[in-house]
Amino acid sequence: MSTKANTIQIKDIIIAHQNLKDVVQKTPLQRDPILSEKYQCNVYLKREDQQVVRSFKIRGAYNLMQSLSQEELKNGVVCASAGNHAQGVAYSCKALKVKGKIFMPTTTPRQKVKRVSFFGGEFVEIILIGDTFDDAYHESKSYCDEHDMSFIHPFDDYRTIVGQGTIGLEVLNGMEEPISHIFMSVGGGGLISGVGSYIKNISPSTQVVGVEPAGAPSMQQSLMHKKVVKLEQVDKFVDGASVQQVGHLTYEIAKEVIDDIAIVPEGKVCSTLLNLYNENAIVAEPAGAMPVAALDQYKDQIKGKNVVCVVSGGNNDIDRMQDIKERSLIYEGYKHYFIVNFPQRAGALREFLSEVLGETDDITRFEYTKKNNRDKGPVLVGIELKHQSDYQPLIARMEQNGFTYIEINKDEDLFHLLI
Repeated sequence: MSTKANTIQIKDIIIAHQNLKDVVQKTPLQRDPILSEKYQCNVYLKREDQQVVRSFKIRGAYNLMQSLSQEELKNGVVCASAGNHAQGVAYSCKALKVKGKIFMPTTTPRQKVKRVSFFGGEFVEIILIGDTFDDAYHESKSYCDEHDMSFIHPFDDYRTIVGQGTIGLEVLNGMEEPISHIFMSVGGGGLISGVGSYIKNISPSTQVVGVEPAGAPSMQQSLMHKKVVKLEQVDKFVDGASVQQVGHLTYEIAKEVIDDIAIVPEGKVCSTLLNLYNENAIVAEPAGAMPVAALDQYKDQIKGKNVVCVVSGGNNDIDRMQDIKERSLIYEGYKHYFIVNFPQRAGALREFLSEVLGETDDITRFEYTKKNNRDKGPVLVGIELKHQSDYQPLIARMEQNGFTYIEINKDEDLFHLLI
């Protein structure tokens, strides 16, 4: 692997930093005492969640748009985004007084759609279409070509990448001591391509680690196959990083600057997000929490070192918090779902409650799966445990008392169908 990336010119990142200084905020680089104590090292958080649009995306969007000619700006711009890039483009449209069409997946959290409207005002029109970023992307490209407008790519454009790279400049300028590792989320690859290029040129010994959700490891698969790979399907939960295919330009740059890729389960991301909120008073979105979620995998390597996590965004919809809590409880082993077949005898339900449930076990869901025959139908049961260690005794009591069951947590298809 190369220790220096030549694809991105460092002078362009420095110029972009100058162009952006009156538009974006120089976000804090904070040593987090709680995470530092937990991992016995110095953990610094680059707080892009405190950016003017609550994510780093404004850097690339504005840098690209300010480079357009007056004629191009007059024709207007188009973008596709799952949320954060759209906010960056919307803010830039208003700042530059440029008309913009913004295509977003129908699955985009409502909070992000409202923020796009707020930042863009009369200068933007939001078009909700398709289930994924890729659906919205294809529609936006067709519209852009048809109307001869400029496409503001969320990641696969040199000017976007250079804009994101200004984070790397700020990080190194803000650190007096050498950085051992820098962790950042990977979606389409624009952030890690830009930041990684600057870091590897100025501090080649720093390990650049990309973090992807288990349900959308598009960069990992591309690096593994030595070419850009399109995933057949993705888990859209980590919406800021759930991309089926990384960019071709970002891949070419990223393969030179990435030292490692960490894959983090969505449940782990949820637990980290809740911990950041409860312990650190940080409101992160799932993609913003991913770099911190990856630290467990590197705890031996980073001990005693200086590490940086880029908290890339804080646009989290409060309506999602119940889902986030649920995923966290399941991942941590506190919540379990079963389809339970009750023995065909009188008092079976009472027996389940008295003989199977532990003293501190709590039933959170109880639903007959056959509405027309409640005497014989299997039941969907959700049980929340007080301690992870209560799981095996619960299973043992079910089996001892003749309750056959299917554990839904361990069957992905059933889980998505029923839960």
